[in-house]
Parts: sequence; structure tokens; C-alpha cells
Amino acid sequence: MAVESTTRGDEREPQGAASEFREEAMWRALKTVRDPEIPVNIVDLGLIYSAAVVPVESGKRIEIHMTLTAPGCGMSEVLKKDVETKLARLPEVREVKVEVVFDPPWTPAKMSEDAKLALGFDSTFGAPAQSQSAFKIVR
Repeated sequence: MAVESTTRGDEREPQGAASEFREEAMWRALKTVRDPEIPVNIVDLGLIYSAAVVPVESGKRIEIHMTLTAPGCGMSEVLKKDVETKLARLPEVREVKVEVVFDPPWTPAKMSEDAKLALGFDSTFGAPAQSQSAFKIVR
């Protein structure tokens, strides 16, 4: 039975033993992964589409679906390996599966407000344009 995460690591989980897996630690580890070309972590960039923790015989398997800012990004394998390495260090984690996907395509709207500000954009950067009213002024 998979436990799908619905947070980005901002919510606190109950305290547990130091050697016990905690989802919060998974999100903290993911936030240490940075695209070498962009000075913001992959969680705040909106590159993590899903993170599931699945019980396996002797611990946990973490399954990540993530994307890149562009399909032709040359950092795909570097980022994927960094995610795998950092998550594999967590207590009880026996397997890490990272799949890079491009559907839906990444857009700047997926970035957190912190990421937008760190990159010098205002908080509305990447948001869809406001639809125009059906009302028109005719002269």
C-alpha cells in the first residue's frame, strides 16, 4: 500500500526514534538537491510531481516522479542520481526509484513563491494570464 505525499515537507510530523523513517526527512533531503544551473532546490522549483513511500520487506521504497525545466536539459542524470543518493541515506530506505517525466510539462507557475523571489521574479511570474471580460468598449 503506497502512502502518497500531499505536502512539500512544510508540515511537521510526530517525533519518532532517530532510526525511524519520517516523511519530513524525505522532503528535507529532496530540498538539498539543486539544479546546478539554477540556484534553487528542486522542490521549490516544482520539479517533484509525486513522492510515494511504499513498505517493502525490510523497510521502505521511495518512488519519485520528477521533471526538468526543459526536456533537453543535460542535467537529467545528474539530478536523478543526486535524488537517489540522498534518499538512499535515509533510515529504513532500501530502494529508491526515480522516474523523470515530462507530462505535464513544467512551467514557471509550478515554482514556489520563495523560488520565484530567489530568482528575482514577482509572485505572479508564470501564472496564467487573466482572462478578459466579455465586456468590450467599442468606439
